[in-house]
Amino acid sequence: QALFVESGGGLVQPGGSLQLSCAASLDRFSTYAMAWYRQAPTKGPEWVSRINRNGAISYTSSVKDRFTISRDNAKNTLYLQMNSLKPEDTAMYYCATADRQIRGLGTQVTVSS
Repeated sequence: QALFVESGGGLVQPGGSLQLSCAASLDRFSTYAMAWYRQAPTKGPEWVSRINRNGAISYTSSVKDRFTISRDNAKNTLYLQMNSLKPEDTAMYYCATADRQIRGLGTQVTVSS
């Protein structure tokens, strides 16, 4: 059984928006710092954003002011709202515990005209 299941990816034109969701089957989800990572073809994993259990948030500089991370602990769900998407945002996006000890399989985001 997958502990994290991502959804919401797809093909979008530059400037468009997508919202990713990560449904977690993880006991005490609210106690975990969670993060979104992405991996583009031929590149290594890149950290995108993090939200701590106390709600503190951080972003990599390339997505700041465009992406918004949030969590709903009552629904055991992590979100990533992505606006003003650019072709360089194209990647497989996956959610994980902030230490990457547990991660999902990911959802593909493709930004292209």
